[in-house]
Amino acid sequence: MAAKVGGFSKAAELLQLSQPSVSLQIQSLEKELKAKLFTRNGPKISLTDAGKKLLELAQPLVEQMDSLPTRFTAMHNPEENTEINIAAGEASILYLLPNIIETFKQRYPNVHIRLHNVSGKSGVEAIRNNEVDFAVGPMLEIPADILYKQVYRFVPVLIMPFGHPLASVDDVSLQEIVQYDLILPPKHLNTWRIVDDVLQKHKLNYKASLEAWSWEIIKKYVELGLGLSIVTSVSLTGNEQLIAKPLSKYFPDYYYGVTMKRKGALSLPAKNFIELIDPSFFRGS
Repeated sequence: MAAKVGGFSKAAELLQLSQPSVSLQIQSLEKELKAKLFTRNGPKISLTDAGKKLLELAQPLVEQMDSLPTRFTAMHNPEENTEINIAAGEASILYLLPNIIETFKQRYPNVHIRLHNVSGKSGVEAIRNNEVDFAVGPMLEIPADILYKQVYRFVPVLIMPFGHPLASVDDVSLQEIVQYDLILPPKHLNTWRIVDDVLQKHKLNYKASLEAWSWEIIKKYVELGLGLSIVTSVSLTGNEQLIAKPLSKYFPDYYYGVTMKRKGALSLPAKNFIELIDPSFFRGS
């Protein structure tokens, strides 16, 4: 944790220890290993080459030790761990998780899954408050006490109904897009902010004629010809009556992954679920 946050005081705060206790433990470890692990520059610290090597060796061991009690309980008394709580936004619940949940339930039919429809900061708070085991979705800002690993990458796309004038345009420009009404998510969501930032950067005015919370609703109204929308490719199943054109030239790609506490143990069922999402998740971070 000291290596992660770059200071003993902050590490002590996150680990709920005193700063002198953390410093003494580091000093004791350096003495035992006969190696200097940190370069100290006032309150700031950085890993030495020896420290980097030790961190690489220790990280998987620490994670295994943290999870040992829960893993033992899960194996010894499996009926005590029969519920998983997952925080996820609408896109993850509708498009990412169904196949994974289906496979998981086939393997572990007695494990109850509860999906909490939250995302972003709400998901992080649910993790911290032990309301959920982990979260699935995008994460733009990663707090020091949170572990996040990207798993999926999706591209931004412009969607329009069949027969739209832009359907025959190979390389649609932002100037062409803003000539038409847009259907967007609410303003407090990241997708709207990203669209707004890009259009503002190019000094383009646009009209959002309709705001809708759900990707399914947005797609439906685009199909009806009430406007265009800029969505993430995660929301497209291939069954829509729409034309989609990639916009990676103008908008950043979207990344979805798994978020959990950096320090803390997961139940064996929760770890099994995450390994269905990403088999390499627990092989280091």
